[in-house]
Formats: sequence, structure tokens, C-alpha cells
Amino acid sequence: MTNKDLDTRFREAFEKASNMTETLPPDVMLRIYAYYKQATHGMVGYTQPSTNDLRNAFKTNAWMQISHISSDEAKELYIETINSLIHKKK
Repeated sequence: MTNKDLDTRFREAFEKASNMTETLPPDVMLRIYAYYKQATHGMVGYTQPSTNDLRNAFKTNAWMQISHISSDEAKELYIETINSLIHKKK
């Protein structure tokens, strides 16, 4: 592990995730989404979806399940998850 600060490592992990081309299982996608939202918005940015869209309901549920962790914890978990996915495909 390098001495890079958390925000730098988070941005790098986001770039890696943005460049991933393989399809991930839905549960992994939801976990990544939840960590990202908690890391960038916390529950401050949470709004109840206005439609009965099932996809948004799953995303909201995933986010709410980790709402108890801090933004920094969510960043660390996001980084770990993305890095583990990249190492699996090598």
C-alpha cells in the first residue's frame, strides 16, 4: 500500500471502475453503488425515489444498509472492492 491519501486512492479506484468492461453480478454492482454513494454523499444526499422503479428501490436499499458507516469507511471499502475485482480478472 502506498502513502497516497484516501481521496486520491478513491479517485483512482473510481477511474478503474469506470474503465471496467466486464459485466459484474447485480449484488456486486449494488455494493459498489452503495459504497460510492455513501462515500460521496453520506445520507445527506438521500432522497426517496419518486417512482416505483424496482432498480432504484434496490439501489436505495443497498445504500440504506450501509448508512451507518462513515464516508471514509465507505471510501476504503469501495477501494478494496474495486481492487479485489481487478486482481481477480488478472
